[in-house]
Amino acid sequence: MLDFSAFVISGSVVALAEMGDKTQLLSLMLAARYPKQAGPIIGGILLATLLNHAGAALVGHWLADLLSPNVMQWILGVGFLLIGLWLLIPDRLDDSKEQKVANRGWQVFVFTTTIFFLAEMGDKTQIATIALGARYDSVTSVTLGTTLGMMLANIPAVWLGRKFTERLPIQVVHAIAAVVFIGLGVVTLIFA
Repeated sequence: MLDFSAFVISGSVVALAEMGDKTQLLSLMLAARYPKQAGPIIGGILLATLLNHAGAALVGHWLADLLSPNVMQWILGVGFLLIGLWLLIPDRLDDSKEQKVANRGWQVFVFTTTIFFLAEMGDKTQIATIALGARYDSVTSVTLGTTLGMMLANIPAVWLGRKFTERLPIQVVHAIAAVVFIGLGVVTLIFA
């Protein structure tokens, strides 16, 4: 049975915590990189969030004991640096091949699900989900609420990313996203 209070509080807490968060920036970057794939990106974010937050609500304390927050921070810092560097590599496909890649929704979905799931590991919204899971008896209500909060914060980021690519050359969008992710990586490693 759905605990409406746990659902609403979980959704609100996570939606607020996600504002300006690295996974929201990741949503923006994915939409800029794959502007014709908003559906697969949103689907990937949804699946990754459901899986991640269900796991956080069920086994979050076990994961926290297995990997220290410091180790998680190092993994995230290096991951952000790698994403930033990856964005600096120009695509070397001709227009027909680039169009072909842009139409592979399944690949974008799998990529988004994987990278978003990993980026959410050790994130403040995952930690909030662990705390909410400990506070409320209904793991389902917490998982659905936190997932709704993530979607409320990230769907607008995906649409905003698409709008950026309509107005700015993709190289500029990639450069901006690369700088943001490299900066996040450096800051994360400094505080690790």
